Amino acid sequence: MIVGVHRNRTLLLVTVLHAFTHIFHVALMPLYLPMVRDLGFLSVDWATILVSIMMIAYYLPSYPMGVLADRFRAKGLLGWGLALNSAGFIGLSFCHNFWQALACVIVAGLGGSFFHPAATSLLVRLFAEARGRALGISAVGAGLGFFIGPLYAGWRGQTAGWRPAVLELGIAGLVMAGLFAWLADDVPLAHHAPGNQRTPPKPDRKLLFTFILMAICFAFRDFGGAGNATLSSLYLQQAHGDSVETAGKVLSVLFVTSMISSPLFGHLSDRRRTATATGLILVSAVLLASLPLLPRPAFPWVFTAFGFFFMASYPVVEAGLMEILPAALRGRAFGLFITIGGITGNLSHWVLGVWVHELGPRSSQAAAYIPMYLVQAGLVVASLSGLFILHRLRAQHRASSGWFAHFVTPREPNVKES
Repeated sequence: MIVGVHRNRTLLLVTVLHAFTHIFHVALMPLYLPMVRDLGFLSVDWATILVSIMMIAYYLPSYPMGVLADRFRAKGLLGWGLALNSAGFIGLSFCHNFWQALACVIVAGLGGSFFHPAATSLLVRLFAEARGRALGISAVGAGLGFFIGPLYAGWRGQTAGWRPAVLELGIAGLVMAGLFAWLADDVPLAHHAPGNQRTPPKPDRKLLFTFILMAICFAFRDFGGAGNATLSSLYLQQAHGDSVETAGKVLSVLFVTSMISSPLFGHLSDRRRTATATGLILVSAVLLASLPLLPRPAFPWVFTAFGFFFMASYPVVEAGLMEILPAALRGRAFGLFITIGGITGNLSHWVLGVWVHELGPRSSQAAAYIPMYLVQAGLVVASLSGLFILHRLRAQHRASSGWFAHFVTPREPNVKES
C-alpha cells in the first residue's frame, strides 16, 4: 500500500476514463449511413474508413506514449489525452466534408492514444498484488463505454441527427477530463521502479522477433472483434432493415455483459491465466461464427454472449503480459504491443466496409454475410498462437528470474559497472 494515494478512487476514475475512451471508438458505428447522406460520401466505406483511421491514429503513437508513461506521471497524460480526444469529436460535429472529418478523427485518435500505456502502467504499480483483478475492474469501463457509445449515438442520431450526438459526447468527455485532473491521485515518482542500473546485455533480436510475432497473433483477435461491430451494424441495417437507433441498441449489448465478465475472469485468471484465456477465445469464435445463421430475434442474445466472453480476454491477456515486463518499462513495452495489434486489428472497419460495398445488391441478403463472419471467427481462433507464445515467454521468464527484462531494458552506455 502506498501512503497518501487513494488507490480505489484512482481505480474508479481510471475506469470512467476507460469508458470515455471506448465511447469514442464506437459512437460513429451506428451513424455510418446518416454521415454518408449528410456529408455526400460516395459509398459507405468512406464512413467506415474514418473509424479505421481514427483507430490507427489511436494505436500508432502507443510506443512513444508508453515511453512518456515510463518517464512522467500518468495523471497528466490521462487527463490531457481525454481532453484532446473530446476536442476531436466536438470538431467533427461541425465538419462539412470528408477531409475536415478526417482531420478531426485523427485528433481524436491521438488523444485516445494517451490512455492505455499510462493507465495500464499506473494500475499495475498501484495493485501489484492483484493485477488481474485491477485490470479486470478497469475493463468494466471499456464495457460501459462500448455499451453507452452506440446506444446513445444511435438514439440521438435517430431523434436529432448525427451531429448533436457527436457534439454532446465530446462535451461530456471534456467535463470528465476536468474531474479526473481534480480528483485522481498518482504514484509519487519515488515509487517508480528505478530500473536496471547496470549496462544490460545486448538486446536479443530473437526475443524482439518473438515479441512482435506474439503481438501480430493477438491482432487476429482484435481484427475479429473490432470488425464484428462494424460488420454487424451494416448487416442489421442493410440485410434486416434495422433503423439507426435499433442497430445502435444491438451494438451496445455486445459489451454490456463484459462489465461482469471482465472483473470475474480477470480475478480467476490470477490463478490459471492461460487456461482462462484459451477458453474465452474459443467460445468467442464459436459464437461469432454462428451470428449470420441466426434468425433476427436471436441475434442480440448471441451477440451479447459473444461480448461476455470476448471482451474478458483482454484484461486476462494484459495481466499475463505485465507479469513478464520490468516495472520501469511496462508503458513502452505495452505501447509496442498495442501499436502492432491495434493498427492491424482496426483496419477491419475499412476492410469490411469495402467488402460490404462490393456486395452491391446482395448486401440486402443475410446469406451474403456468412463468409465475412466465418473469416472473422477464424482469425479469433488463430490468435491462440499468440497465447501459446505468451505462455512460453512467461514460463521462461519465471525459470530464469526475469530474463525478459534484458530484452526491453534500454542500454545505459555511460554507466560503468563497479
